[in-house]
Amino acid sequence: MSMVQAINSALDCTMAADPTVLVMGQDVGFFGGVFRCTEGLYDKYGPHRALDTPITEGGIVAAAIGMGVNGLRPVVEMQFADYIYPAIDQIISELARLRHRSGGEYFAPVTIRAPCGGGIRGGQTHSQSPEGIFTHVCGLKTVMPSSPYDAKGLLISAIEDDDPVMFFEPKRIYNGPFHGHDNNGGSGSWSEHPLGQVPAGHYRIPLGKAATIRAGSQVTVLAYGTMVHVAAAAIRASGIDAELLDLRSLLPLDIEAVAESVQKTGRCVIIHEATRTSGYGAELVAEVQENCFWQLRAPIERVTGWDTPYPHAFEWEYFPSQRRIIEALQRTLAYH
Repeated sequence: MSMVQAINSALDCTMAADPTVLVMGQDVGFFGGVFRCTEGLYDKYGPHRALDTPITEGGIVAAAIGMGVNGLRPVVEMQFADYIYPAIDQIISELARLRHRSGGEYFAPVTIRAPCGGGIRGGQTHSQSPEGIFTHVCGLKTVMPSSPYDAKGLLISAIEDDDPVMFFEPKRIYNGPFHGHDNNGGSGSWSEHPLGQVPAGHYRIPLGKAATIRAGSQVTVLAYGTMVHVAAAAIRASGIDAELLDLRSLLPLDIEAVAESVQKTGRCVIIHEATRTSGYGAELVAEVQENCFWQLRAPIERVTGWDTPYPHAFEWEYFPSQRRIIEALQRTLAYH
C-alpha cells in the first residue's frame, strides 16, 4: 500500500467509526485531492463530510475551529504545505490557544494535513518544509511520518486526539521510499518495503514515540520524513555502524529514546530537509546537549537544507544528499 492509500485508509476508518469526522479543503471532495489522498470519500460519505472549500486557507482553518468547538473533528487538507502561511494567524492565535484561553472550557480537535518537502522539482512554492515553525507554538502537536504503516497509524491517532495536530506528509515518498539523488540511490516501491504492508482495519501509533530503524553503536542519526530513507541509504553506503531513529513525532518529542541512543553511541548526526537556521534540528541539538553532555565524544553534526528559498534549478544541491550525510558521519567519527 502506498502512503497515499494509507492516508486514504486512515481517513476512511475514522469517518466510518465516528460521524463527527469530516475532511475539508481545496479539491478534496469531488476531485479526491490533488494527490488523490481523499479519493472516494465524497462518493461514500457525501458532500457534507467531504467538503470542497474556496481558496482561502485562513477561512478554511477558521471554519474548522468553529466546527471543532461545536463537537466535530475536521481534518483540513492544505493542498501544499507552502500554502499554509495565510492560515498561520488562525492556527497560532486561535486554534493553538483556544484550550488555554478558555480555561479548558473549549477545545477544537482539528487535524491539519499538509504535503511538504521537495525532490519533485516543484520550485520554491511547492517544496517547503515549514514544520519547525509549528513546533515553536504551544498547544500544537507536530507529526511527520516516513512510511505508509506509520502514516495510517499516526493519522488515526492525530484525528482522535483532542488537541490540534499538524500532520506533515512528505510528498516525495507518497508512492515509494526515496533514497536520494546519488547514483546509488533513487526511488523504490512501497510494495517491496515491509512498512508498505498496511492493515486494512483500525490501528493507532501513539504520538510522541520514535522508532528505531536500525540499531548501531558508533553514532546516532536522528531523522524524520523523507530523510529517514536517505539516511538509511547513506549509512549502508558508508559502512558505519550507525543507529538510525525515525522521530515520527516532533512535538511531543520522544526525548527518552533520543537520549538513550546518544548516551550509548556518544555521537549524533541530525538530518532534516528544512532550512538550517532555526530549523527543528537546532532544537534537537539543544535537547541532545542538555541530556547527553557528559556522554558526547564529538560535536553534534547537522545536515540540512540551506538558508535560501528552495531552488528549482539547483534542487539537488539543496536536498540533503547521501554524500553530505556520509561526510557528516565521517567528521563525527574523526574525534577519538
